[in-house]
Amino acid sequence: MSGYVLAIDQGTTSTRAIVFDGDMHVAGKGQKEFTQIYPRSGWVEHDPEEIWDSVVSTVKAALRDAGIEAKDVAALGITNQRETVVVWERETGRPIQNAIVWQDRRTASYCENLKRQDLERLFTKKTGLILDPYFSGTKLSWMLANVKGARARAARGDLCFGTIDTFLIWRLTGGKSFVTDATNASRTLMYNIAENAWDEDLLDILRVPAAMLPEVKDCAADFGTVDPDIFGAAIPILGVAGDQQAATIGQACFAPGMMKSTYGTGCFALLNTGADMVRSKNRLLTTIAYRLNGETTYALEGSIFIAGAAVQWLRDGLGIIGSAAETNALAERADPTQEVYLVPAFTGLGAPHWDAVARGAIFGLTRNSGPAELSRAALEAVCYQTRDLLDAMQKDWKNGAEDTVLRVDGGMVASNWTMQRLADLLDAPVDRPVILETTALGAAWLAGSWAGVWPDRDGFSAMWKRDRRFEPAMDEKVRAAKLKGWKNAVKRTLSEG
Repeated sequence: MSGYVLAIDQGTTSTRAIVFDGDMHVAGKGQKEFTQIYPRSGWVEHDPEEIWDSVVSTVKAALRDAGIEAKDVAALGITNQRETVVVWERETGRPIQNAIVWQDRRTASYCENLKRQDLERLFTKKTGLILDPYFSGTKLSWMLANVKGARARAARGDLCFGTIDTFLIWRLTGGKSFVTDATNASRTLMYNIAENAWDEDLLDILRVPAAMLPEVKDCAADFGTVDPDIFGAAIPILGVAGDQQAATIGQACFAPGMMKSTYGTGCFALLNTGADMVRSKNRLLTTIAYRLNGETTYALEGSIFIAGAAVQWLRDGLGIIGSAAETNALAERADPTQEVYLVPAFTGLGAPHWDAVARGAIFGLTRNSGPAELSRAALEAVCYQTRDLLDAMQKDWKNGAEDTVLRVDGGMVASNWTMQRLADLLDAPVDRPVILETTALGAAWLAGSWAGVWPDRDGFSAMWKRDRRFEPAMDEKVRAAKLKGWKNAVKRTLSEG
C-alpha cells in the first residue's frame, strides 16, 4: 500500500490540503482563502458551500502538486476550526444558513442568562468548559430559535448538526457518514467528557434534539470513504481531530506534562494531563486531548481569540503594513523606550479572563508611536497572553508544569523575534520543530497510523525533530516591569475593570 497520506486542514481564514509521503515529508499542498462574513458587530459567519468548494479545490491542487492521483492515497485525515456550527438538511445536505464561527459573540447575553440561573457549574462539571459564546452549544441553540421552522424540523429529525469536520465528512461520503470525533464533540457544551457521551441534561437546557447529533468516534477510526466521483478514487477517512488537538498530536505531545501552543488566527495552548481530568480553578478549560483505542487523554487548554488576527488587523484594518512578514523587522526597529501595549480584545477576551464584552484597546501611545511600535505591541500581545495561560496552568497542575518546554507551531512561529520574546516573557525555553505543518501532520498521523502505513505513537514521537530552541535572555527586572504593564493594560480593558 502507498504511504501517501492526505490531510485536509480546514481553518478559520483558509482551507489547506497537504499530501505527505511515506517519510512524512510534504509532497504537495494547496491553499485557498475564503470569505469572512460580518453581519453585525461581534458576529462572524462563513458560507459552508464556499468552505466545501475550497476543500475540493485545495485537495485537487495538492494532488497535482504532489504528482499523484487519488488512488495513490492510503488514507485521509481531517482537522478543522473547532466550535464553528453548521446545520444542514438531512435530505439534501443543504445548509439552512451560514455557519456561525467560533469567534462569533452573538450568544453573549444567552450565556449570561444561563449563568444567572446558576447553570455554569453544571456545564463545567460535565463538559470541562465554561459558559461562553465561543462554544458550539449556544450557537446551535440560537440557530434553532432564529431560523424559521428550524426547531420543529430538528425535532422531526430533518436537520443535522455538525462542527466543520462532520459537515465535510457528510459531503465527502455523499451523506453516508454522520460522525465526529471525541475532540470536536468535547467543544460543543453538549458532550460529557467523563462519560464520553452526549449529555441529555445539557441538551434539554439548550433545547437541542438528540436526533440531530452525530455519532462520536475515536480520533483514529473508520469515518467512512470518500465518494470516488469527487476526486477520482475512493479514499478511506481514518483520522479526525479539532485543529488544536491535531497540533498537539503533530507535536508528539503524548506524555503528561508536555505542552504545545499554536499561533494562528488565535492562540491555543494545551497541556497534556494524561488520564487525569484536571478541574481548573483558574478559568482554564478541561478538554479531551485525544481518544485512541477507546482510551481518553485529557488536557488543560487556554484559548486566546486573537493572535495572528492582530497582525491581519494591522495589515487590513489600519493598512500600516503590506504583509504579515513585515512585523518582524518593524518590531526589531521599535523604540525600546516606548512601552505600547495592545490588548486585542476585538471579539472579547478568552482564557483566563473570559470577558465576552471587553473590546480591544491600546495603551502607552505617544506622538512618536508608529508602525514599528504597533507591530511590536501586536507580536508582544501574543507572548503576554501565553504567559497568562502558562501561569494559570502551573497553578492548576503541579505535576511538572513548572518545568515545561513549550513546543510551538503556526504561522507566527516563523518570526525569530516573536519566538525569542516569547521565551523571554515566559522565562522558559521555546522549541520550534522542523516540520511546522503540525496541525495537518497530526491529522495525517491519525489516518496513516490507523491505515498501517505510518509508525505507531512511539515511532512517531521518535521522529519529532527540533529546528531551534529559544532560551530566555531578558533581565528579570525588565521582564517583571513589562508583565506589570501588561496586567495593568488588561485590567483597564476588562468590562468590569
